This record gives sequence, C-alpha cells and structure tokens, in this order.
Amino acid sequence: MAERNAVKAPRPPVFTLPELRAFDGAELEAEGDYDGVEFDGLDLTGTQASGARFMDCALRQCVLDEARLKRARIMDTVLAGVRGVGTDLADAQLRDVEISEARLGGVQLSGATLTRVVVRGGKIDYLNLRQSRLVDVAFVGCVLVEPDLGGARCERVSFEDCDVRGADLSAATLKDVDLRGAVRLELARGVDRLSGAVISPGQLLDLAPLFAAELGVRVESR
Repeated sequence: MAERNAVKAPRPPVFTLPELRAFDGAELEAEGDYDGVEFDGLDLTGTQASGARFMDCALRQCVLDEARLKRARIMDTVLAGVRGVGTDLADAQLRDVEISEARLGGVQLSGATLTRVVVRGGKIDYLNLRQSRLVDVAFVGCVLVEPDLGGARCERVSFEDCDVRGADLSAATLKDVDLRGAVRLELARGVDRLSGAVISPGQLLDLAPLFAAELGVRVESR
C-alpha cells in the first residue's frame, strides 16, 4: 500500500453547478460566451463554435459530430452522455470538467490543456492528444482505443478499470502516471517513454516483448 501511495494521485475536479438555464439559441456561435447554461439532447452536428467559452455548464446527451470547437474554453462543466465522430477540440482548455459515458470517435484534442478532468465510463476511439498537456486527469472505467499521446506531457494521470488498446506514447513525457489500474494495457509505440509511469508486475510481463524489442534483445527457446 505504501508503494502505491508513493504515486501522486490526480486531484479531482472541484466545482458545484449553479441553477442552470436551458439553452435557447438556434446554434452555438464562434467566440460565444455561455455561462450557467444547460444543453440537453441537442444535435450540434457541424456546429462552428471555435473559441467559445463554457463556464458552469452542462452538456447532456448532445450529438457532437464534426463539431468545430477549436480553442474552446470549458470550465466547471459536466459533459454527460455526449456522442459524436470527428469533434474538433484542438488547442482547447478543459479545467474542472467531468465527462461521463461519452461515445466518441476521432476526437481532436491535439495541443489542448486538460487540468483536473475526470473521464468516467464510455468509449473513445482514436483520441488525438498529440502535443497536449494533461495535469490531474483520471480515466475511470472507460475504453480507449488507439489513444495518441505522441509528444504529450502528462503529470498525475491515472487509469483505473480502463481498457487501453494500442496506445501511442511516442515522445511523450510522463510524471506520476499510474497505469496499474488498467485492466488491459496495450502499447503500439513508445514503450521507451514509460519512465515516470508505474505499472504492475503483470503488466510488465505483458509488455516484456516490447521492452526486449526496444533493447534489441532476442528471445528464443533452445
């Protein structure tokens, strides 16, 4: 137990939503400012809202197919049951955010900054986090298929009861990253970047072929 406690755990999001008012606009706007708004069951397919700001908001059961939210600022906000393919959040800022039961594919979060974010449940395919910064981020009970963390900087990030398939850690920098709770951990690239992460003995055995290949060690039976 002491060994596990030596890894600094992510700090959780801390916020309380105020009484929300329903969104009454026709569509989201670029550089729009949304404070204390609830978006419930809306189809936001193809919306153009780059640079929008969401503060003390809730997005519930919304469709985000091809939504353009580059450079958006999302703070003290809940995203519950959102779904979509090709959502563009490149260079966005997420701070004190809870994401639950999302069903997303090809989400672009390259260059984004995530601070005190929890992703709980759901499935995200081909999550692009290249060159992003993650601080105090917890993935809990979710499925991540081929997440791309190439060049990302991760500090106090954990994976608990997660299924992580084909992750790319190329050129990533990890500090206090706890992978021990992942029920499946598959790396496609970047095994050499695991310095700064903690894995379990079982995961070490599963990753042994990758470590051997990285070191140029041939493993053959006699």
